[in-house]
Amino acid sequence: MTDGFSSASSAVNKSLMSTTSVFIRIVTSNATNALLSALAARFEARTGLRVAIEHDSAKTLLARIEAGERADVAVLNAPHVERLVGLGILEAARPFARSLIGVAVRKGEPHPDVSTVDALRAALLGARAIAHTVHGASGMYVPELLRRLGIADAMKARIVTRPGGLIAKVVEAGEADIAIQQISELLAVPGVEVVAPLPDAVQKTLESAAAIFTGTPRRAAAEGWLRFFQSPEAAGLFQEKGLEAAGCSNGAVR
Repeated sequence: MTDGFSSASSAVNKSLMSTTSVFIRIVTSNATNALLSALAARFEARTGLRVAIEHDSAKTLLARIEAGERADVAVLNAPHVERLVGLGILEAARPFARSLIGVAVRKGEPHPDVSTVDALRAALLGARAIAHTVHGASGMYVPELLRRLGIADAMKARIVTRPGGLIAKVVEAGEADIAIQQISELLAVPGVEVVAPLPDAVQKTLESAAAIFTGTPRRAAAEGWLRFFQSPEAAGLFQEKGLEAAGCSNGAVR
């Protein structure tokens, strides 16, 4: 007996006739890059199709695509995908994953209590500096988070930012005590430890979606790639990389 993906991958390979010259280009935001890289390795092993992944901050990547950049598949924040679908750049959006924002500290450092809103507020006020991105989906939420906590003014002089990328590298380098970013991105930096997600009262769940670029000449391969996301082989990788697969009811990152 074969699973649904085995049949699909066979069909993809037959329709392409030769896999040696075919590759699928994927563009994605930083939050899903580690997961997609892991999925790509499994997909390549099963199909022989090569997958090239390019990643950038959510805001920057959206601007690049709107300016004319094209690939075969995009995996981005769901609102961005819907926007590009509306512009005719992408085909129909398909739910991909859900992600929570979390807190991380340098590996080996004490873990502050961030289990409640009051505890999180105290932890941030007690930090020498905190770090977040400017253009990433979670980074753009941090100023709002600080306002909701009532400490925006108090934290102004103790915020370290980067345009995008893995902000936990700033904590790893000792430039800040706490990094705030999507948990999937925090897990990608070996020199830090994830403390916990933000408390529910101030949490922001970020949903991502996948879609095929309109007019791609590698549509059959792109369809096989998206189908692979639903396979049992792929399921465990979502949780391992700090994400919850779309349609999964148990919180993979809690």
